[in-house]
Amino acid sequence: MKKRKLGTSVIEIAPLAFGGNVFGWTADEPTSFQVLDAFVAAGFNFIDTADVYSKWAQGHQGGESESILGRWLKKSGKRHQVVIATKVGMEMGPDKKGLSKAYILRAVEDSLRRLQIDYIDLYQAHVDDPATPLEETLEAFANLITQGKIRAIGASNYSAERLTQALEISRKCGLPPYECLQPHYNLCERADYETKLEPVCLTHGLGVISYFSLAKGFLTGKYRAADDLSKSVRGQGVKAYLNERGFRILDALDQIAKEHRSTPARVALAWLIARPSVTAPIASATNLTQMTDLIEATKLELGPPAIERLNQESALT
Repeated sequence: MKKRKLGTSVIEIAPLAFGGNVFGWTADEPTSFQVLDAFVAAGFNFIDTADVYSKWAQGHQGGESESILGRWLKKSGKRHQVVIATKVGMEMGPDKKGLSKAYILRAVEDSLRRLQIDYIDLYQAHVDDPATPLEETLEAFANLITQGKIRAIGASNYSAERLTQALEISRKCGLPPYECLQPHYNLCERADYETKLEPVCLTHGLGVISYFSLAKGFLTGKYRAADDLSKSVRGQGVKAYLNERGFRILDALDQIAKEHRSTPARVALAWLIARPSVTAPIASATNLTQMTDLIEATKLELGPPAIERLNQESALT
C-alpha cells in the first residue's frame, strides 16, 4: 500500500487512520483486538487515540483506550508495524488538563505507561489552551523529542490564527513545529476547514488527519429519520444532520455508491482521501464488517464528476 508522508516528518502512513475512541467504549477488548489485527493485516499502520478516551462513558475515568491499545501492542508484538498517535490536554481530572509544560511532562508518562511503549510516534495537543503561552507548550514538546519519548507533534482543534501563531513561534525560536492538524472535517462539516484551516495547512506543508470523517455515523446512511437515532449510543450526535442538506448528501452518496457498486461510507471516505490536503481521514470500526468498509474505501477512486457532485450537494446554501 502506498504510504503518505505526515507533514515534513519522516513518518509515513497509509491513507486511512483507525480511530481508537471506540476501544473500551463501543468495542470491548476482544473486539478491539480483532479489528486491530484486521486493520494491520490489510496493510494499514496509523492508530489514533487520546488519554481522555473514554472518560465520557459511565464508570470510566479516561485512559481506557490507551490501556487496551497497550495490551494489544504487547500481545500482538506489532509495535514496529504501526504508528501510534495520542493526545494530551483534555480534562482528565481537576488538576489534570491543559498544555502547561509541567502537565505535558506528567501526562506523557501516563500515556507511555498505559500504552506500554517507550515512545509515541505522534503526540498531539488535543485542544488549544489559551491560558498557557504557545512557547511553553512547544518547549515541552521539544524536550520530549530530545529525550526520545515522542517523534513528532501535531495539533487538534486549533483555530487557524492560533495554529499560524504556533508555527511562527516554532520557526522563530528553533522549536519543532506541529507536523499535522487533526480537524473536524467531513462532507457535512466543510466550511471551517476549507475556508480557514486548509490554507494554513497547505502553506506550511502540514499533514491533515480529519476526525468524525463519517459525521458520527451519519454518512454511512444508518440514520435517515428521527426514529433511527436510537440505533446506537452515538445516535443523538447526528440529529443536527437530519435536514434538507443532510438528505441531499445522503442521496448523492447513495447514487454514487450504486454506480460504483460500493457503500455510502466508502464513498464518503474516498471523497476525503481524494482531497489533496488530507493525509488520512480517521474512522472507527466496532466489528469486522465495518472494518471491511474502511479497507475498501481506500481502493475506491472517485472520478472528477463524482467528486464535483458531492461538492455541490454538500455545499452550504
